[in-house]
Amino acid sequence: MASSALSAAIILAAGEGTRMKSSKPKVLHTFAGKTFLNRVMDSVTALNPGTLAVVVRFQGERVGEAARSYNEHVTVVEQDDKPGTGRAVQCAMEQLAANGELTGSVLIAASDMPLLDTETLGALLDFHNNSGHGATVLTTVLDDPTGYGRIIRDSEGNVLRIVEQKDANSSELAVHEVNTSVYVFDAAVLSKAIKGLNSNNAQGEFYLTDALETAKQESAVGAFAAPDPLSVEGVNDRVQLAALAKAHNLRVCEHWMREGVDILDPQTTWIEDDVAIGRDAVILPGSFLQGHTVIGENAVVGPYTTLIDAVVDEEAVVERSRVQETHIGRAANIGPWTYLRPGNELGEGSKAGAFVEMKKAHIGNGTKVPHLSYVGDADLGEHTNIGGGTITANYDGVHKHHTTIGSNVHVGAGNLFVAPVTVGDGVTTGAGSVVRHDVPSDSMVYSENTQHVVEGWKPEWER
Repeated sequence: MASSALSAAIILAAGEGTRMKSSKPKVLHTFAGKTFLNRVMDSVTALNPGTLAVVVRFQGERVGEAARSYNEHVTVVEQDDKPGTGRAVQCAMEQLAANGELTGSVLIAASDMPLLDTETLGALLDFHNNSGHGATVLTTVLDDPTGYGRIIRDSEGNVLRIVEQKDANSSELAVHEVNTSVYVFDAAVLSKAIKGLNSNNAQGEFYLTDALETAKQESAVGAFAAPDPLSVEGVNDRVQLAALAKAHNLRVCEHWMREGVDILDPQTTWIEDDVAIGRDAVILPGSFLQGHTVIGENAVVGPYTTLIDAVVDEEAVVERSRVQETHIGRAANIGPWTYLRPGNELGEGSKAGAFVEMKKAHIGNGTKVPHLSYVGDADLGEHTNIGGGTITANYDGVHKHHTTIGSNVHVGAGNLFVAPVTVGDGVTTGAGSVVRHDVPSDSMVYSENTQHVVEGWKPEWER
């Protein structure tokens, strides 16, 4: 959704968020895989504003750097020491005006509403543009409005005033429509309204809501109620963050279940927004699906499995494992207790069994690494079997080296491949072998290891 009428969008990201009790700004906390700021910026950017500005103050350099990483075209505005949302908008408008006169609509949004979505913002903008109002407030209706500023409308439905909880009388407290702190202003009205702001109040802050009083003198102030209260719910502390994340995640799980995915326990299954899941896949309890993970049809994931930017083809099974940036082929079998670090490619029908760790490993079709092994910086051919306790020793203390093992190779238990080394096709290795040099195809390799027995031996402390 986009609107050419949106001349500018201002995202307020200057606050510290003291109730989060954190060393980092509130807007850089994560929600379903992305920071609050990233999510709000994405939603606003989809409206194609002429200019996107983010106002920063607390750890401003850090927040500004994050904003630029999300959108290289963003304008970062530094708020001065004067506090308040009104002052933040004043600073933004001063900087935007220096780049040319603004005409059309200006959207103002807080950055602590991680579920603020493009559809809601687009509907607000359309309502504002069609109404002819000088300003429009985004509101929502809550079953329990405690703590929120109430929206008091006149007989024509326009905003008469916004009354804070502590200032409301009994009839005003009975109102369930509340302010979300998201606004659309006509640019000329906003420019005039913020000039008259002052900090003559108990908190000594410049309040953006005071600008609405000036806007009413220029034109009517409208209100548009967001259809989904969850989309405009703010986060002030970690308790609210956990509750909102849980409510959102249950919706995500319900979506996938309606799309034909079996999720046995949505209460313990976490799925981020960019995950894709095929029909008839089964997600077992305790699973975390993160990033751009893709799960194919009829795959089984879990229980207690974490997938991060992983691709799991159809009919594969991933159990009690952690998988990151790895492609798991059709009908492959992973786990339990497998750790697949980034850069792996596992072929069709392959296996990475219990207590196996892999990193930058390419495993051919039908090849099995059953248990207790480490395969790093290695290529394994097709239909090869790796004995338990095998290690590819890829690190010499300075550099990483590569191991290549061919197809139809049978590796005995407890082998050690000292990279760089290449083992051809059809090779058999003896148990306990240390392979330091290349091995030609269709051969057998073993390490001489003489067994010595000392009868009647006791440790020194028993003698």
